[in-house]
Amino acid sequence: MTPSATAPLLEVANLRASYGPSRVLHGIDFSLAEGTVTALLGANGAGKTTTLRALCAMVRTEGSIRFAGQAIERRATEDIVRLGIAHVPDGRGTFAHLSTEENLRLGAYVRRDRAAVADDIERVYDYFPRLRERRQQQAGTLSGGEQQMLAVSRALMLRPRLLLLDEPSFGLAPLIVRELFDILRAINRQGKVSMLLVEQNAAMALDLADRAYVIETGRVVLDGSADEIRRNDAVRASYLGY
Repeated sequence: MTPSATAPLLEVANLRASYGPSRVLHGIDFSLAEGTVTALLGANGAGKTTTLRALCAMVRTEGSIRFAGQAIERRATEDIVRLGIAHVPDGRGTFAHLSTEENLRLGAYVRRDRAAVADDIERVYDYFPRLRERRQQQAGTLSGGEQQMLAVSRALMLRPRLLLLDEPSFGLAPLIVRELFDILRAINRQGKVSMLLVEQNAAMALDLADRAYVIETGRVVLDGSADEIRRNDAVRASYLGY
Protein backbone atom coordinates (compact mmCIF):
# COMPACT_ATOMS: atom_id res chain seq x y z
CA MET A 1 0.00 0.00 0.00
CA THR A 2 1.31 3.46 -0.89
CA PRO A 3 1.15 5.94 2.01
CA SER A 4 -1.00 9.01 1.47
CA ALA A 5 0.71 12.14 0.15
CA THR A 6 -1.65 14.37 2.15
CA ALA A 7 -1.12 15.56 5.72
CA PRO A 8 -0.56 12.71 8.21
CA LEU A 9 -3.55 11.39 10.12
CA LEU A 10 -1.39 11.30 13.29
CA GLU A 11 1.58 13.58 14.02
CA VAL A 12 3.57 13.25 17.23
CA ALA A 13 6.35 15.71 18.08
CA ASN A 14 8.70 15.81 21.10
CA LEU A 15 6.42 13.47 23.05
CA ARG A 16 7.52 12.89 26.62
CA ALA A 17 5.68 10.73 29.14
CA SER A 18 6.16 9.92 32.81
CA TYR A 19 4.86 7.65 35.52
CA GLY A 20 5.25 9.76 38.64
CA PRO A 21 8.87 10.96 38.75
CA SER A 22 10.03 8.34 36.24
CA ARG A 23 10.22 9.58 32.66
CA VAL A 24 9.71 6.83 30.06
CA LEU A 25 9.51 8.75 26.78
CA HIS A 26 12.20 11.34 26.09
CA GLY A 27 10.90 13.35 23.15
CA ILE A 28 9.85 10.99 20.39
CA ASP A 29 8.65 12.07 16.95
CA PHE A 30 6.67 10.01 14.46
CA SER A 31 3.75 10.25 12.07
CA LEU A 32 1.21 7.96 10.46
CA ALA A 33 -0.47 8.41 7.09
CA GLU A 34 -4.17 7.70 6.79
CA GLY A 35 -4.95 4.20 5.57
CA THR A 36 -1.57 2.78 6.54
CA VAL A 37 -0.17 0.51 9.25
CA THR A 38 2.78 1.75 11.32
CA ALA A 39 4.69 -0.57 13.65
CA LEU A 40 6.56 0.40 16.81
CA LEU A 41 9.40 -2.04 17.50
CA GLY A 42 11.68 -2.29 20.49
CA ALA A 43 12.68 -4.38 23.48
CA ASN A 44 10.52 -4.75 26.58
CA GLY A 45 10.60 -1.52 28.54
CA ALA A 46 11.55 0.63 25.54
CA GLY A 47 8.40 2.74 25.83
CA LYS A 48 6.15 1.25 23.16
CA THR A 49 3.12 0.62 25.37
CA THR A 50 3.60 3.98 27.05
CA THR A 51 3.46 5.61 23.61
CA LEU A 52 0.02 4.12 22.98
CA ARG A 53 -1.17 5.13 26.44
CA ALA A 54 0.14 8.67 25.89
CA LEU A 55 -1.93 8.99 22.72
CA CYS A 56 -5.04 8.11 24.75
CA ALA A 57 -4.27 10.47 27.67
CA MET A 58 -3.75 7.52 30.01
CA VAL A 59 -0.37 8.77 31.25
CA ARG A 60 1.08 12.22 32.00
CA THR A 61 2.53 13.68 28.80
CA GLU A 62 4.24 16.72 27.33
CA GLY A 63 4.72 17.55 23.67
CA SER A 64 2.45 17.73 20.63
CA ILE A 65 -0.08 15.15 19.41
CA ARG A 66 -2.20 16.03 16.38
CA PHE A 67 -4.92 13.76 15.04
CA ALA A 68 -6.68 14.64 11.78
CA GLY A 69 -5.27 18.15 12.12
CA GLN A 70 -6.52 18.69 15.69
CA ALA A 71 -4.34 19.04 18.78
CA ILE A 72 -5.41 16.29 21.21
CA GLU A 73 -2.66 16.32 23.84
CA ARG A 74 -4.88 18.13 26.37
CA ARG A 75 -8.10 16.25 25.67
CA ALA A 76 -9.68 13.68 27.98
CA THR A 77 -9.54 9.99 27.05
CA GLU A 78 -13.26 9.84 26.23
CA ASP A 79 -12.97 12.85 23.90
CA ILE A 80 -10.08 11.15 22.10
CA VAL A 81 -12.19 8.02 21.65
CA ARG A 82 -15.02 10.10 20.20
CA LEU A 83 -12.61 11.58 17.64
CA GLY A 84 -11.99 8.08 16.29
CA ILE A 85 -9.03 6.54 18.14
CA ALA A 86 -9.64 3.06 19.57
CA HIS A 87 -7.16 1.29 21.86
CA VAL A 88 -6.78 -2.50 22.13
CA PRO A 89 -4.63 -2.82 25.26
CA ASP A 90 -2.32 -5.66 26.17
CA GLY A 91 -4.12 -8.22 28.31
CA ARG A 92 -7.26 -7.97 26.14
CA GLY A 93 -9.54 -6.62 28.88
CA THR A 94 -12.69 -8.50 27.94
CA PHE A 95 -15.67 -8.34 30.31
CA ALA A 96 -15.46 -11.96 31.33
CA HIS A 97 -18.97 -12.38 32.75
CA LEU A 98 -20.73 -10.85 29.74
CA SER A 99 -21.46 -12.63 26.49
CA THR A 100 -19.46 -12.04 23.32
CA GLU A 101 -22.24 -9.90 21.86
CA GLU A 102 -22.72 -7.92 25.07
CA ASN A 103 -19.00 -7.09 24.92
CA LEU A 104 -19.45 -5.85 21.36
CA ARG A 105 -22.39 -3.65 22.30
CA LEU A 106 -20.34 -2.15 25.12
CA GLY A 107 -17.72 -1.27 22.53
CA ALA A 108 -20.23 1.06 20.89
CA TYR A 109 -21.05 2.90 24.12
CA VAL A 110 -20.10 6.36 22.83
CA ARG A 111 -22.14 6.03 19.64
CA ARG A 112 -25.57 7.54 19.14
CA ASP A 113 -26.42 5.74 15.88
CA ARG A 114 -28.00 2.72 17.51
CA ALA A 115 -29.65 1.55 14.29
CA ALA A 116 -26.21 1.13 12.71
CA VAL A 117 -24.71 -0.72 15.68
CA ALA A 118 -26.48 -3.98 14.75
CA ASP A 119 -25.13 -3.69 11.21
CA ASP A 120 -21.63 -3.18 12.55
CA ILE A 121 -21.92 -6.23 14.79
CA GLU A 122 -22.68 -8.28 11.68
CA ARG A 123 -19.74 -6.67 9.87
CA VAL A 124 -17.45 -7.64 12.76
CA TYR A 125 -18.80 -11.20 12.64
CA ASP A 126 -17.91 -11.28 8.94
CA TYR A 127 -14.29 -10.52 9.89
CA PHE A 128 -14.35 -12.97 12.82
CA PRO A 129 -16.80 -15.83 12.01
CA ARG A 130 -15.73 -17.70 15.13
CA LEU A 131 -17.20 -14.94 17.28
CA ARG A 132 -20.55 -15.28 15.50
CA GLU A 133 -20.58 -18.94 16.55
CA ARG A 134 -19.92 -17.84 20.14
CA ARG A 135 -22.10 -14.74 20.23
CA GLN A 136 -24.05 -15.92 23.31
CA GLN A 137 -21.06 -17.53 25.03
CA GLN A 138 -19.61 -15.97 28.17
CA ALA A 139 -16.47 -14.09 27.12
CA GLY A 140 -14.41 -15.49 29.98
CA THR A 141 -14.84 -19.01 28.57
CA LEU A 142 -13.44 -18.13 25.13
CA SER A 143 -9.96 -19.29 24.14
CA GLY A 144 -7.08 -16.82 24.28
CA GLY A 145 -7.21 -16.31 20.52
CA GLU A 146 -10.96 -15.75 20.59
CA GLN A 147 -10.61 -13.24 23.42
CA GLN A 148 -8.03 -11.31 21.39
CA MET A 149 -10.37 -11.34 18.40
CA LEU A 150 -13.13 -10.05 20.67
CA ALA A 151 -10.89 -7.25 21.97
CA VAL A 152 -10.16 -6.12 18.40
CA SER A 153 -13.83 -6.43 17.45
CA ARG A 154 -14.97 -4.40 20.43
CA ALA A 155 -12.60 -1.61 19.39
CA LEU A 156 -13.95 -1.76 15.82
CA MET A 157 -17.44 -1.12 17.18
CA LEU A 158 -16.32 2.48 17.74
CA ARG A 159 -15.88 2.84 13.96
CA PRO A 160 -12.37 4.16 14.54
CA ARG A 161 -10.19 5.94 12.02
CA LEU A 162 -7.13 4.78 13.98
CA LEU A 163 -6.71 1.49 15.84
CA LEU A 164 -3.98 1.24 18.48
CA LEU A 165 -2.92 -2.39 18.96
CA ASP A 166 -0.74 -3.40 21.91
CA GLU A 167 0.88 -6.84 21.53
CA PRO A 168 -2.05 -8.56 19.77
CA SER A 169 -0.05 -11.80 19.31
CA PHE A 170 0.93 -12.16 22.98
CA GLY A 171 0.33 -15.66 24.31
CA LEU A 172 -1.24 -16.98 21.11
CA ALA A 173 -0.27 -20.05 19.10
CA PRO A 174 1.49 -19.33 15.78
CA LEU A 175 -1.47 -20.48 13.64
CA ILE A 176 -3.83 -18.19 15.56
CA VAL A 177 -1.37 -15.29 15.20
CA ARG A 178 -1.28 -15.75 11.43
CA GLU A 179 -5.07 -15.88 11.26
CA LEU A 180 -5.38 -12.74 13.40
CA PHE A 181 -2.85 -10.80 11.33
CA ASP A 182 -4.56 -11.83 8.09
CA ILE A 183 -7.80 -10.38 9.49
CA LEU A 184 -6.02 -7.19 10.61
CA ARG A 185 -4.72 -6.80 7.06
CA ALA A 186 -8.26 -7.15 5.71
CA ILE A 187 -9.58 -4.60 8.23
CA ASN A 188 -6.88 -2.16 7.13
CA ARG A 189 -7.31 -2.65 3.40
CA GLN A 190 -11.04 -3.25 3.12
CA GLY A 191 -12.24 -1.24 6.10
CA LYS A 192 -9.70 1.58 5.55
CA VAL A 193 -8.80 1.56 9.26
CA SER A 194 -5.35 3.00 10.00
CA MET A 195 -3.31 1.13 12.61
CA LEU A 196 -0.48 1.80 15.04
CA LEU A 197 0.90 -1.57 16.07
CA VAL A 198 3.10 -2.47 19.05
CA GLU A 199 4.26 -6.04 18.59
CA GLN A 200 7.12 -8.22 19.91
CA ASN A 201 6.83 -10.50 16.87
CA ALA A 202 8.81 -8.13 14.66
CA ALA A 203 8.61 -10.32 11.55
CA MET A 204 4.80 -10.40 11.67
CA ALA A 205 4.65 -6.69 12.42
CA LEU A 206 6.86 -5.78 9.47
CA ASP A 207 4.88 -8.04 7.14
CA LEU A 208 1.72 -6.10 8.06
CA ALA A 209 3.19 -2.60 8.33
CA ASP A 210 3.89 0.05 5.72
CA ARG A 211 6.31 1.92 7.98
CA ALA A 212 8.15 1.19 11.24
CA TYR A 213 9.91 3.01 14.05
CA VAL A 214 12.40 1.39 16.41
CA ILE A 215 12.32 2.72 19.99
CA GLU A 216 15.10 2.27 22.54
CA THR A 217 14.87 3.64 26.09
CA GLY A 218 12.15 6.11 25.18
CA ARG A 219 13.72 7.47 22.00
CA VAL A 220 13.25 6.74 18.31
CA VAL A 221 16.57 5.42 17.01
CA LEU A 222 15.54 4.24 13.54
CA ASP A 223 12.64 4.71 11.15
CA GLY A 224 11.79 3.92 7.56
CA SER A 225 9.56 1.82 5.35
CA ALA A 226 8.87 -1.69 6.62
CA ASP A 227 11.14 -3.08 3.89
CA GLU A 228 13.99 -0.74 4.85
CA ILE A 229 13.69 -1.67 8.53
CA ARG A 230 13.55 -5.37 7.67
CA ARG A 231 16.81 -5.09 5.71
CA ASN A 232 18.64 -3.19 8.47
CA ASP A 233 21.42 -5.37 9.89
CA ALA A 234 20.90 -4.22 13.49
CA VAL A 235 17.17 -4.91 13.31
CA ARG A 236 17.79 -8.33 11.77
CA ALA A 237 20.21 -9.24 14.54
CA SER A 238 18.15 -7.83 17.43
CA TYR A 239 14.56 -8.52 16.43
CA LEU A 240 14.40 -10.90 13.48
CA GLY A 241 16.95 -13.47 14.59
CA TYR A 242 19.00 -13.77 11.39
